[in-house]
Amino acid sequence: MAIYWRRVATVLGTVLSLSLPPGLWSATLFAEPVPVRLTEGVVRGFLSLRTLDGTLIANGDLIQFAHGDRVTSRLVFRFKDGSIRDETAIYSQGRAFRLLRNHLVQRGPSFPQPLEASIDGLTGQVRVHYTDDDGEQKVAAEKMEIPLDLANGMTLTLLKNIRPEGTPTALSMIVNTPKPRLVKLAISSAGEDAFVTGGATRTATHYVVKIEIGGVAGLIAPLIGQQPADTHVWILQGEAPAFVKSEGPMFAGGPVWRIELVSPVWPKSQPASKGSANTTK
Repeated sequence: MAIYWRRVATVLGTVLSLSLPPGLWSATLFAEPVPVRLTEGVVRGFLSLRTLDGTLIANGDLIQFAHGDRVTSRLVFRFKDGSIRDETAIYSQGRAFRLLRNHLVQRGPSFPQPLEASIDGLTGQVRVHYTDDDGEQKVAAEKMEIPLDLANGMTLTLLKNIRPEGTPTALSMIVNTPKPRLVKLAISSAGEDAFVTGGATRTATHYVVKIEIGGVAGLIAPLIGQQPADTHVWILQGEAPAFVKSEGPMFAGGPVWRIELVSPVWPKSQPASKGSANTTK
């Protein structure tokens, strides 16, 4: 995994230094922030993480709350093999969404390279703690120009606020290679797909999220087999848009996994009415 990203970093660094000045490179990645169409509030959700053949590999918890115009959203996946992926995003929701802070931890057998990363959206400080191939602890720290449309930890929230009938949207994201790099997310709609809940058929907008490296490096990446896989996300539209499903890699170079909402399953027991009758003699 580390070798994979060293190749990417080497190619990107070389090509970018030869093709685009740093200021121009940053400008090509920036896009307009997503306006707040629907404000976020208290959310508690249960998720499953599966391989594409349906094998359950992790259970997820989404815990979100808001104080004024500030939202804290935490998404944790606990894997059956003991791995964990824990990401917290704090963002404001005034006229537009803006990431304030992001903290990500991923470690365990499911992640070839353990790391802990933090982003300060106000100061531009980005730090990545990781373990290299020799088992040594490394730190990559940079002060970056943070775009207002940065989507780390809040991509699903932003997708719920994008109008499906609109033109393709671009967002920014910092990826850890492990050296932090700014890339662009190109978002397009692939139409509507049907799904069933409780016997009722509904439809969800199918979004395709493509990572665009940009510049000459973006042209070279597919040729050398380093183009990241697309992520597919399904959002139920209407008065209260909701996330339904996603399929994509959870980390750079990783396999495509599926995330879905799950419902509680109660153990078989006596009907509640019998218990109530026993307590009201």
